[in-house]
Amino acid sequence: MNSTSLRVLTPAKVNLILRVLERRPDGFHAVWSLMHTVGLDDELTLTIQPGTTSRIALHCDHAALAADQSNLVYRAAQLVLARIDRVVDLSITLTKRIPLGAGLGGGSSDAAATILGLTRLLGLKWSIDQMSELGQQLGSDVPFFFVGPAACVTGRGEQVRAVQVTGARWIVLVNPGFPVETKWAYRQLSATRAAVRPLSTELQQLGTRAVVDWSEIIPLVENDFEAPVFSQHPVLARLKSELLRQGAEVALLSGSGATMFGIFPGQADAERAAAVFARDPKMKTYAVPAAGIPVTSAVEARRP
Repeated sequence: MNSTSLRVLTPAKVNLILRVLERRPDGFHAVWSLMHTVGLDDELTLTIQPGTTSRIALHCDHAALAADQSNLVYRAAQLVLARIDRVVDLSITLTKRIPLGAGLGGGSSDAAATILGLTRLLGLKWSIDQMSELGQQLGSDVPFFFVGPAACVTGRGEQVRAVQVTGARWIVLVNPGFPVETKWAYRQLSATRAAVRPLSTELQQLGTRAVVDWSEIIPLVENDFEAPVFSQHPVLARLKSELLRQGAEVALLSGSGATMFGIFPGQADAERAAAVFARDPKMKTYAVPAAGIPVTSAVEARRP
């Protein structure tokens, strides 16, 4: 048997709307989010080689990421291989472009791509629901990446309903060069807000829509994490103000941070604004289309 390889692009996401609701009996918070992939990707190459024993060898080009069981890619591969009865000698190469701890879902997207890629390489006929159930064990954002590019996400992240977003926009991502830890952000939110705001009528109605235009989304953007995260990291509030000053229709924190993003009507406006932020060497800045693809559409098979 010859080795078989498969390459998967793993897109980043932004939260156009992120409401953190009541705490569930299982200890997790319920969320309501409208998520959209964007044109910034990591890259995974998975290779199955002839062998007599099963193993997982992970190689990553980012020094801050361990290539062991603490890595979501490694754990995703373990979960898949634990469910099948065959010897698999697996090598995975992860090329990182999405910043770490950025609120852009890079680790979750990589995990989803690993699950999808292995099902393709191994000829497994798993449904999206089956892959999502496995992904949910790794992180609340993982199921979204099987459904995007845009979806309404509820529950703790396991309930994902595809939404078609019409029109076109460009996104400027500005990452300040430091991470925000998600568990810390949840603790800060719980400690600083007096009560959980109920979901607005507008969001309840949006949650039933199959198609929505950018012009309808933009007036509704919000993120419950902004107040507690900005209080600890005021530089993010300044980045938001600067994105608006540079012409963004709206600007928002993505996830629990630390990436800020602005929505722009076109490529030229986005690239001009991104160039302003790129002057600061501490900032990681990207001008990308809000037209990323789900990992289910980003697979390229190769047989070396």
